[in-house]
Amino acid sequence: MSRHQGDKGNEKSSGRGGESSRKNSYSRGNAPLKNQGGFTKPSSSTKATSAHKSNPNEIRLNKYIANSGICSRRDADVHIATGLVSVNGKVVTEMGYKVKLDDEVRYDGARVNPEKKAYVLLNKPKGFATTTSEGKGRTVMDLVANATTSRIKPIGRLGRNSLGLLLFTNDDAIVEKFTNSKNGIARLFHIELDKNLKLEDLKKIQTGFKIEGKLIAVEEISYIDGASKNEIGLKIKNTGNTIIRSIFDYLKYEIVSLDCVAIGHLTKKDLPRGHWKHLSEQELNTFKML
Repeated sequence: MSRHQGDKGNEKSSGRGGESSRKNSYSRGNAPLKNQGGFTKPSSSTKATSAHKSNPNEIRLNKYIANSGICSRRDADVHIATGLVSVNGKVVTEMGYKVKLDDEVRYDGARVNPEKKAYVLLNKPKGFATTTSEGKGRTVMDLVANATTSRIKPIGRLGRNSLGLLLFTNDDAIVEKFTNSKNGIARLFHIELDKNLKLEDLKKIQTGFKIEGKLIAVEEISYIDGASKNEIGLKIKNTGNTIIRSIFDYLKYEIVSLDCVAIGHLTKKDLPRGHWKHLSEQELNTFKML
């Protein structure tokens, strides 16, 4: 656009009239004209200093706390100002302070999780390792990749060739229920052995025994009604299945198949092999009461 567009009949580039029009233009908030040349293009250095570059891996502390569901951002600011919030062990009272998602943020001493809590139940097929590590081939994380954007992890383990239920969450309170050595959450397994389980061995497992000085105990064990004696049901509160392998290796049995058929009150009903589901509110509330 010519800098004289709109000044009809005035072809001078200087003089009182020209200066007046430039002043009026400038007074309306436009940039002043310089060196007889149109608008001046901002330099790249000006852009760099004026533009605010945000780090996508950082988030404001008040938003971090609000995302956890503890309170609103405004209330979070109050808590921060009063010294109730710490980041990586240090109290932070600065407004606008930014943290990384993997920082340890605590509110009134309790760990804060900035993500929405998620609870995913998977009916695991064979051939998938129970790990969050990369480079391990096919893992259970591949099966639940589209379940949620929250960073969930499996509770406990199932061997690559084991089957059945596996619970994923980012809720530390639920994980604690499983790892609590006194209480724990029971898991029920359907186990097929390479030969019939002797009654004397079944009773030995029931009462508990020591392997290398360590007491091995289970919650329950029994034959399965209507099946041969090489199929049993076994309930444990341990989060892994290593204890099961140890028991039958010691007693000279080989496990042909191992299937977790229940976790607490959760079963495989309406959950086909290889599929997952989110826990219902009722299922979650029952878990919290266990």
